[in-house]
Amino acid sequence: MKLKIIFLLLWINLELFSQITLRNTYNGENLFPIVSGNIQSEIYYDTTDFKTVKIAATLLAEDIERVTGKLPKIISDYKSLSDYAIIIGSVEKCTPIQSLSNTRKLDIEKIKGHWEQYYLKTMENPLPGVKKALVITGSDRRGAAYGVFELSKAIGVSPWYWWADVTPEHKTSLVLNPVDYVSNPPSVKYRGIFLNDEDWGLQPWAAKTFEPESGDIGPKTYAKIFELLLRLKANLIWPAMHSCTRAFYLYPENKKVADAYGIVVGSSHAEPMLRNNVDEWNETERGDFNYATNCKSVYNYWDERAKESKNYENIYTVGMRGIHDSGMEGVQRMSDKVNLLEKTFSDQREIIKNDINPDVTKVSQAFIPYKEVLEIYDTGLKLPDDITIIWPDDNYGYIRRLNNAKEQQRSGGSGVYYHLSYWGRPHDYLWLSTTHPMLVWEELYKAYLTGSDRIWVMNVGDIKPAEYNIQLSMDMAYDINMFSNPKEVKRHLQSWIKDIFGEEFSLPLLEIHGNITILHSNEGLNLWDGTRPNLPEL
Repeated sequence: MKLKIIFLLLWINLELFSQITLRNTYNGENLFPIVSGNIQSEIYYDTTDFKTVKIAATLLAEDIERVTGKLPKIISDYKSLSDYAIIIGSVEKCTPIQSLSNTRKLDIEKIKGHWEQYYLKTMENPLPGVKKALVITGSDRRGAAYGVFELSKAIGVSPWYWWADVTPEHKTSLVLNPVDYVSNPPSVKYRGIFLNDEDWGLQPWAAKTFEPESGDIGPKTYAKIFELLLRLKANLIWPAMHSCTRAFYLYPENKKVADAYGIVVGSSHAEPMLRNNVDEWNETERGDFNYATNCKSVYNYWDERAKESKNYENIYTVGMRGIHDSGMEGVQRMSDKVNLLEKTFSDQREIIKNDINPDVTKVSQAFIPYKEVLEIYDTGLKLPDDITIIWPDDNYGYIRRLNNAKEQQRSGGSGVYYHLSYWGRPHDYLWLSTTHPMLVWEELYKAYLTGSDRIWVMNVGDIKPAEYNIQLSMDMAYDINMFSNPKEVKRHLQSWIKDIFGEEFSLPLLEIHGNITILHSNEGLNLWDGTRPNLPEL
């Protein structure tokens, strides 16, 4: 009996994770029927809108079919819409949404010009011929997609429906309660994953089974990865880069698919300027990967990629290490390492200025002081203020450095590079996700409190072993306020387990999967009052 009461209380709290609630039947009034009896809403998107919006609209139709068995019509002429419609679009490019704004039926000023926000509203008689509509408006292309996938989540489609074979519960009717909701901006601006150590699962599976036409992790596989990211309300990828995988830019369609899904492309600590050195640096043709002795060749190599990538949304990693996760070549003394790194910053920013934007501060750049580079940084490295510092962990889930007071004031801000999977000495954890969720929460939460809210990148191996920790970290990055109390991690885990396995097994599997114990004597403790702590200068 006690267990049932606890479960009921947890279930009530878990409902707060969704902003949309459903009913089983439609009786008119203010309700909105997606599917009910003979009623089936149509889905509208504007053909002049972003490709991301079209993709989201198409996936929503498929999600509704997954749940109900009925595939909605997708309409691109709003004048031909019937009685019930789901209208999807961005503030910038969707004609009906602009019309609703002009007639003051929809207040798009609530999100206009903002970063990745969405507005969900059920409406009566919004357009001629339409009795009722659910309007999903995005401040930008990703905002619109996030609003769509908020609806998908509410009707029972897990972000992991494809990657973890999560079959949604069948429902004959999908009826929405009235909704008028504006999302908050994401807590962390750029949120995503690093595909790494893909040798064991993802690459051979893609090459042999899912995408044999490319024999690699190519555009078909990346489309599924990018869909997952959008469903997780994430926006950033560091592509796979081991020797078994060809470089991301080798396949011209990869960058086009990333752009279609609205995914920002970056690269890891060992891959400056979006270059995959393991696959792309040809020593026979270009010489040594050594900026001290072969500066011109390396400079031209970076310049080629900047010209190729300039029309897409990217984050450029700056600095330099060895070809694959090794120290920088050509220098031994610490003072020489500092000087050479500062020269790479200057030259890389010259490339960005010449090829991408004369105002280099308007182009997103990141510096990751991973392994030996942190010591170089702490020696007194001069880093341009607008470059984002991404603090790494120690490969085992403990972040090595957090911002001091001076670093908190940098215009480029800071972020986190965090391992949920690792291959390397003294031991690996590739096959199982062994990092405890409470450790993930504690380390990421501390990072956020000390100002690391610009970029979060999770090293997830080849995705499959780390599903829950991916979900946790991306949900924290999207809305840190949902995790201001450590008890929320346990609730979050149970919610995730319930979505995957159903209510019947959620409590038993919670004990098996996590057995999370809150180590604070005051379980009602709220660890964050919304302000940053005052930190000393180090």
